[in-house]
Amino acid sequence: QVQLVESGGGLVQAGGSLRLSCAASVTFFFNINTMGWYRQAPGKQRELVATITRAGSTNYADSVKGRFTISRDNAKNTVYLQMNSLKPEDTAVYYCNAEAMLARIPWGQGTQVFVSS
Repeated sequence: QVQLVESGGGLVQAGGSLRLSCAASVTFFFNINTMGWYRQAPGKQRELVATITRAGSTNYADSVKGRFTISRDNAKNTVYLQMNSLKPEDTAVYYCNAEAMLARIPWGQGTQVFVSS
């Protein structure tokens, strides 16, 4: 069974930084997929914030462009999200999964990020 385990969240002041990690338990799933970081704020729908192909090409939502950096280590089946210049509106639970809807597996528990003003 493929599982995704997110970690690295926490409480940070506005302007601070956090680095999130997401480890996939199965190499096959990780290697075939463009991976994405998603977030869901209270009362809002889950949104895609960044994606990375297996080759390392990246894409970002306008709201995080220039502040967040997604990367991956294929040897470790792990994708990262470096978040700098955090804002209170970045407060959310962050998840990772495949970008393509049909390729996604059940969501993990996510990691909570709280940015205080």
